[in-house]
Amino acid sequence: MRQTIAAGVLSMACSLVGGMVQAQPTKVISLDAGKIQGASQDNIDVYKGIPFAAAPIGELRWRAPQPVPAWDGIRQVTQYGHDCMQKPFPSDAAPLGTAPSEDCLVLNVWAPKQDKKSLKPVMVWIYGGGFVNGGASPAVYDASQFAEQGIVAVSFNYRLGRFGFFAHPALTKQQRKYPEEALGNYGFMDQIAALKWVKNNISKFGGDPKQVTLVGESAGGFSEHVLLTSPKAKGLFNQAIIQSGLGRQWEHAKRFGVPLSDPDSAEATGVAFAKQWGIEGNNEQALKKLRSLSADQVVHDMNMMNMNTPTYAGPMLDGRIMVKQPQEYYMSGKGLAMPIMVGANSSDIGFAPSVTSTQQALAIFGNANYHQALAAYKQSGVTQPQEIAQALASDRLMVEPARFVAQQVDKQGGDAYFYRFGYVADSLKSQWPGAYHATDIPYTFNTVKAKYGDQLTNNDSAMAALIHQYWVNFIKRGDPNGEGIPAWDLYQDDGHEMMLFSNRGVAYSHTVSDPWTARLDMVAHLYDKP
Repeated sequence: MRQTIAAGVLSMACSLVGGMVQAQPTKVISLDAGKIQGASQDNIDVYKGIPFAAAPIGELRWRAPQPVPAWDGIRQVTQYGHDCMQKPFPSDAAPLGTAPSEDCLVLNVWAPKQDKKSLKPVMVWIYGGGFVNGGASPAVYDASQFAEQGIVAVSFNYRLGRFGFFAHPALTKQQRKYPEEALGNYGFMDQIAALKWVKNNISKFGGDPKQVTLVGESAGGFSEHVLLTSPKAKGLFNQAIIQSGLGRQWEHAKRFGVPLSDPDSAEATGVAFAKQWGIEGNNEQALKKLRSLSADQVVHDMNMMNMNTPTYAGPMLDGRIMVKQPQEYYMSGKGLAMPIMVGANSSDIGFAPSVTSTQQALAIFGNANYHQALAAYKQSGVTQPQEIAQALASDRLMVEPARFVAQQVDKQGGDAYFYRFGYVADSLKSQWPGAYHATDIPYTFNTVKAKYGDQLTNNDSAMAALIHQYWVNFIKRGDPNGEGIPAWDLYQDDGHEMMLFSNRGVAYSHTVSDPWTARLDMVAHLYDKP
């Protein structure tokens, strides 16, 4: 049976990854700002670099996204636009394909050639990168395989770092001129603007604006939590796939409406940043000087490697977009009454301290619960002190919060499909203890060839085809199950059902009762503490 499933999935992988023919122009599409024309390849039409908001430069730096200026003629949209301004870092799992720029608010569409019989389901991808890195252009984010299976796929850019998440008293004063605009979370405002563009325009590409699935990983996954709980995003989507997207809270989120002397003040971080460049005060002149800083000066060499700085706020509780932490909202019984697929990776990200003993690794549980915690981690196959510390850090940041979301979906009457991605590419199995953060993405997009090149094996391709098919099925029907693939049971809190994408391959990937239940229960109890 296992060999039959593996062979069938590999055949599916081979049929999906075909050769591309010479691109031809698509039909012309009329948008509010003007006409566009993309590139037609095989069975899909591709449109890249479509502006969905005005360039956030000059006076529009640190403003809510504004309407796109109209253009004359037919705009050719065949190349990715600039990714948003940032300092890339060499070890990024998804290297950028374009040069970063402030002029970056563009989106991309992959659409099946329209048969005009019915509108197709839509997926909208939100990339990760800690809100300081990332973009829509990496090769592993190419959504052609979704379009090949009858889905209209969209990706977009949103502002990052201090361009996307910035507060300052001078900006707060300026808001009096624009009382309808929110402050601070400009990156989230961009995401909402992109979703509104989808709602208003995607039918022109054959997509159904009433059948939209958000798909995001890491910071993109946490963005989904913000959108699920934000009144500004209501009605813009109807289901979600959340990959390693936290789920309980954004640690140390800054706030508006507190004194500058408060360590939680969002505006205080902006004041600290301004002082680095000799800018004082909170009047229009100070704001003019801030907007006159070059893009490189605003970045100031910040990326994921050094983002924990007192001059950068990150996502903040602004009272309009991000009103509450997700955990608080979900536990009130709101936000998740819809189909949700959620999970994390077997060796996901977590920031563990350096330890030399199991007592140090599990110190957070206290002496009273130490032996219970130690038994729970050893039961799951983790035995060495540093391994335990890393597993606990990963559980706290990604794995347990993903399960928490599945639990809340179940309680709110939605359909929750919980998973753990544990597969490691054959070329890396001898080097990696498990699936690291973001390594699931090429499998969900079925872009493993772009990621692994000549090192790609039949096992890798088969796993990509299986996972991609689950994602396609869920986007189409709110249910990942389908003919010829293992059944994926709904999560229920009394059974802890979970789809395990096994490191042993497709033949060993199936629904199980979560083997990490004991250790995740220990982590969950940490949130019960006052």
